[in-house]
Amino acid sequence: MKFLAPAALALATLAAPAFAAPEAYKLDASHSQIVFTYNHLGFSTGTGMFSGFEGEILFDQEDPAASSVTVSFPVTTMLTGWEGRFEHFMSPDFFGATEDKTVSFTSTGIEVTGDNTALITGDLLLNGVTKEVVLDAKLNQAGMHPMENKEWAGFDATVTLLRSDYNLGLFAPYVSDEVEVMISVEAMKAE
Repeated sequence: MKFLAPAALALATLAAPAFAAPEAYKLDASHSQIVFTYNHLGFSTGTGMFSGFEGEILFDQEDPAASSVTVSFPVTTMLTGWEGRFEHFMSPDFFGATEDKTVSFTSTGIEVTGDNTALITGDLLLNGVTKEVVLDAKLNQAGMHPMENKEWAGFDATVTLLRSDYNLGLFAPYVSDEVEVMISVEAMKAE
């Protein structure tokens, strides 16, 4: 019950300071996270997170739909709050994870839906399976970072994934097949 998306990170393609051509933005690993939740047997809501990942956004202010995002990180960076759960998720029951097994997201298209919203379509690679997903993204804020004194942007996005689509469906439907993914990232203009 994990996911990513890394997903997720395609968010930062919505808006930023005005530029005539795409500008590179680097994700701020210390302020970017992907949180996932799932129903555990109807008794509780399980939660996990990926954090500390990096990625790149190419943003075109004049034509946001021409922007793009890529992100990739090891599945072993998952945080669950309990070592036993983490070990089970990394086991052959789920990821069969090794240090080089990654989660990645690469945008393939952006549909601007409002002044600060967009649908970001991309390829999510999770557990060795690549599927198209659509992130419902929102620009939180773009402008000069008050402490870093450089251009910055922040975004949130959501997506619902089916574990079984990624060969992670053990215990479904008792443990929900649907996993809610919430992404929040900050990105700084690359130097």
